[in-house]
Amino acid sequence: MRRLLSLHALLVYLFLYLPILVIAALSFNESRRGVRFTGFTLDWYRALFQDPMVLEYFLNTLVVAFTSTLVSTVLGTLLALGLVRYRFWGRGFLTYLLYIPVVVPDVVMGVSLLLLFAFARELLGFPRLSLLTVILGHITFQVAFVTLVVRSRLLLLDPALEEAARDLGARGLQTFLYVTLPLAWPGVAAGALLALTLSLDDFVVTFFTAGPGATTLPLYIYSSVKLGVSPKVHALSTLLVGLSAFFLALGYALSRRRI
Repeated sequence: MRRLLSLHALLVYLFLYLPILVIAALSFNESRRGVRFTGFTLDWYRALFQDPMVLEYFLNTLVVAFTSTLVSTVLGTLLALGLVRYRFWGRGFLTYLLYIPVVVPDVVMGVSLLLLFAFARELLGFPRLSLLTVILGHITFQVAFVTLVVRSRLLLLDPALEEAARDLGARGLQTFLYVTLPLAWPGVAAGALLALTLSLDDFVVTFFTAGPGATTLPLYIYSSVKLGVSPKVHALSTLLVGLSAFFLALGYALSRRRI
């Protein structure tokens, strides 16, 4: 039975990660077309870094990812603190609502945000689709993930530590900065890195909320594939997957830290 389960796990991992490994291998392939490996080369990575459009799209991706992550981390941490440390009417319902952005299909969220921005532009003079709307779109789903991660960390903390700080004369902000935040920091960092990873990989929400001049790497990869898959796309996909995997692994390591 144990060998059967091990074989099953191996097959599942191969099914999940073999396509990514194939893309990574083809990014070093000397051949421009096809999947036949004719030789090892780094020319596609050199061409990638020498392309000014790719560098622009990479900068747009970083601006969207880090800005939305910063805002969503602050909002998500404060929301998690309020849900865990305070009792108020509707708290359970608000906690339940956090799972909606997590489980709702991305295409539904993308279309909803597009309609929302169009409605706001018609009635309130909201700016047209740009990097700002992409950032706002990413924040809408990042906040939920950050809140859930930080909330799980806060539930493990002993409230007596905060009560002891207040008994010693610490005010609310001092208790938060010197007691609560340091103890919850691994969860905050893990939530931020998870949000950053989701932003780097996001395509659907970005597709519906991006305007002229707001192209990101996932959008560039999608448009390039429609014209034919080239080794440059393989190289860019490999770098994007590697960057996302790094932040995801770092977030997992931080979330596993003991209190």
